[in-house]
Amino acid sequence: MTSHAPETERMRARLHHPSRDTAASARKGGRRWKIALGSLALLSTTALLAGGCSSSSASGAAPSTPGADSSDGTSARSSTTPSPTPTPSPTPALDAAVKEVTDAQWSRMTAAGLWRKGCPDVREQLRRVEMNYLGFDGKVHRGVLVVNADVTASVIRIFTRLFEEEFPIRRMQPMEAYDGDLNASLRDDNTSAFNCRRPDQINAPFSESPHANGRAIDINPLENPWINLRTKQWQPSAEYKARTEGKGKIIEGGLVWRAFTEEGWVWQDIKVPDYMHFDTGYPSKPFKGPTASPSTASPSTAEQSAPAG
Repeated sequence: MTSHAPETERMRARLHHPSRDTAASARKGGRRWKIALGSLALLSTTALLAGGCSSSSASGAAPSTPGADSSDGTSARSSTTPSPTPTPSPTPALDAAVKEVTDAQWSRMTAAGLWRKGCPDVREQLRRVEMNYLGFDGKVHRGVLVVNADVTASVIRIFTRLFEEEFPIRRMQPMEAYDGDLNASLRDDNTSAFNCRRPDQINAPFSESPHANGRAIDINPLENPWINLRTKQWQPSAEYKARTEGKGKIIEGGLVWRAFTEEGWVWQDIKVPDYMHFDTGYPSKPFKGPTASPSTASPSTAEQSAPAG
């Protein structure tokens, strides 16, 4: 029988005393563990330092409270979002609107004597043209001309041209603002259209009058006066009777003259100077548009036997 004691002792020795190889491996493993721990510590320190730098940098770049251009206080979002391009203000334009004369306005017109028995029956034909104009103050104002429906398109084309060319107009109010008084409107340098004028202010029979039919316009009366047939005096004033260039004045061959005559309107359709006045022909009849040249739109002023009025 073979004895096992010596082998047992050797096993016990190996259990209680690791071999050199085992010990060496352990020593190498320990060194690797220490190196790994050291690397981890170094990485942790670097991360902390980097975090501290980033934190201080961010706190210096961003405000502590949300800015005016940030709804949630996120500076990065507001800095990367481009600012909206401002929309430019629209270019001023005539912005014309054609409206029917309301019952309320018609009541004011009849109360002011702009229409009465014997005047042309134009109630349903009249239109209210609301539009912008450039004032003598250089600002844009809103005005109103009451005209016949058949001239509205022409009126808008004409006044669009005057607006774009910056021709100044002092005032533009319907005649009921002056209780139908022509002289009061002239003195106020008011540009106006429809008015079945009072018997003492009319120049032509009611039925034939361009103004009474809504087919005549008087522009800047002060700068463009007329000679009153009754008084033989310049009205509203003789201050600007000379036909020389000037602010708001109408000159033959000038801007206003061309704008109207190219549309078939007639300037000073009367046998005396009436520089403010344009109409579509006397006696007044439905307007067909710019079908005639300025030279043949109507008889010359010298041939007119009655004022257009």
